[in-house]
Amino acid sequence: MRIYKSTIAALIVLANGAYAAHAGDPAVKAMPAATNTPFFLVNDNRLTYSYIFNAADPGVTSNTAKQGYSFTHFDAWAYGTNFLNATMWRADSNAPANGCKGAGQGCAGATEFYGILRSTFGFNELFNTRVFTYGPLRNVSFEIGADAKTVNNAVASDKRALFAGLQFAFDLPYKGFINLAPMYYQELNHNSVVQGPALPSGQIRYNPTWAFEVNYYMDLGFLPSYLPLSVSGRASIIGPKGPQTSPIPFNPITNVQTTTEINSEPIRLTLDTSRMIWGDKYSHFLDVWVAYRYWGNKYGISPDSLSCKGVGLNSCTESSLYSGVTVKF
Repeated sequence: MRIYKSTIAALIVLANGAYAAHAGDPAVKAMPAATNTPFFLVNDNRLTYSYIFNAADPGVTSNTAKQGYSFTHFDAWAYGTNFLNATMWRADSNAPANGCKGAGQGCAGATEFYGILRSTFGFNELFNTRVFTYGPLRNVSFEIGADAKTVNNAVASDKRALFAGLQFAFDLPYKGFINLAPMYYQELNHNSVVQGPALPSGQIRYNPTWAFEVNYYMDLGFLPSYLPLSVSGRASIIGPKGPQTSPIPFNPITNVQTTTEINSEPIRLTLDTSRMIWGDKYSHFLDVWVAYRYWGNKYGISPDSLSCKGVGLNSCTESSLYSGVTVKF
């Protein structure tokens, strides 16, 4: 997850949608003037270190600290935007790597790699119109994306997910935005724990379902200029996707139905430290932020699942303070 400024990018796209040509000598056929407009109207790259104080690992623990190392890229071009986030998460020994005897045994924590890709294609830009701008509505876009994950714990998850749908981009005060995206969702995964005669490869193919993503950003422009704070947030909601170890048939005890998953960061408060120290020219070159993270029914696992009981009690919901530092380069 991971916030991308598609509405701001759309404004820049519209602002750069035309260029002026100048005429040559009247006695000579006029030649079109060269344009210096770059292919990417916005090209933003950042590195982040983050820390989750109280993460959860379903079926393992409800309390593991995680450190994250992220690369984030955002760009805007003539017809839309692209967003990429790649994060390496490292858990503590409460969520051990594969081969350990169990949680809290002094083993190395599991390492997870998670990637997110989202691309939008604005209808205003594709059809050279302003029909899809009305009031606070800035644009409507076709959105497509993918998630990928691999982790070296006992489950050996190998997630591959596809998103496709529409994004509705709205303006907020102080040059802010909120994007709403209803989408189609399809996930493939792997689970070594259930690998056996009924599922020899451990490969899981969930049923197609719906997803809804939202992200927002707004500067707190009513504050004094010496306190450059902003507020932002995001949520990814994924509908039920069939039995927990699909295609193995549903079983009310060992293979319950998945449920609606809510992966969210409802609020993040960011201090634009570089702007505060060095001025507007260096805005967002160095950000320090704190957030609240809520992940209900993590991975879509129902509270009725055995993973959420016994040793894994309360491990299917993550609720934690989350903080970090982001550097733009």
